Amino acid sequence: MTGFTLYPAIDVREGRVVRLRQGDYAQETRYDDAPLAVASRYAQAGASWLHLVDLDAARAGGYTLAPLLAELKSATRLKVQTGGGVRGEADVEALLAAGADRVVVGSLAVRESGRVASWVTRYGADRITVALDTRRDAEGRWRLPVHGWTEEGGKELDVLAAAYAEVGLRHLLCTDISRDGMLSGPNFDLYRYLCARFPRLEVQASGGVHAASDVAAARAAGCGGVVLGKALLDGRFKLQDVIGEQAPC
Repeated sequence: MTGFTLYPAIDVREGRVVRLRQGDYAQETRYDDAPLAVASRYAQAGASWLHLVDLDAARAGGYTLAPLLAELKSATRLKVQTGGGVRGEADVEALLAAGADRVVVGSLAVRESGRVASWVTRYGADRITVALDTRRDAEGRWRLPVHGWTEEGGKELDVLAAAYAEVGLRHLLCTDISRDGMLSGPNFDLYRYLCARFPRLEVQASGGVHAASDVAAARAAGCGGVVLGKALLDGRFKLQDVIGEQAPC
C-alpha cells in the first residue's frame, strides 16, 4: 500500500444530508447544511475524495444526484466515488459521464457478480468500487444483504471477495452493518482479516467511526482508506484532525 485515503461521506435523501442507523430508513438523522455546502467544507479542510450516496436510488433505483455531482465537480477539486441504484452498465456509463471518478456498485455486485466483474476489466480497476455490506448470521458467517440491506443476497463475504480479487478488483468498500451509524467503533477484526487474506485489495473501512483514533486504527489494520460519516457531521472530530493520516506509508 502506498497511501491511505480519507473518504468523508455525504448520504443524500430527498435532497437533504442524512445519516441512517444500520441502514434503516425509519431511523434517519437529518442535517441542516445543504450537500454542496458540506462537500465544500470538506474540500476546504483538505479532503481529496468524497463518498457520495444516493439513498433514494439505493432503494428505488435510478440515480438522482447527477446535477449535484456536476455541481460538486465544478465547485470543488474533490474526486468523487458515488453510487446508489446502479442497476446496469448504462448507469455506470452515465455516472462516469456525469463526472464520477469511481462508481460504487453494491447490491448488483452481490446479485450479478459476474456482470460486475466484467466492468472492472472494461472500465479499469480504478473506476469501480465494489461495496460488500455485511452482517454476521447466527452461525458466524458474514452474509451480504442487498436492496438497501432489506433482503438477503444469498452469498458470503469471503467467497465473493475472493472472486473479485481474482479478476483484479482494487477498491473494496466493506461495511459491517451492525456498526453503521452507531458510533460504536469499526469492526477492526473484520478489516484485519480481509486485508490479510486479500492483500491486493484496497479495503475501505466503513461503519462505526466515532473518534480520530479510529482512523489511525483503520490504517494500522491494513486498510487503504476509511469512510467518515456521522462522526464528522456530528462534530465528534474535525477532518483537519485526521488529515495527516493520508500520508504515504
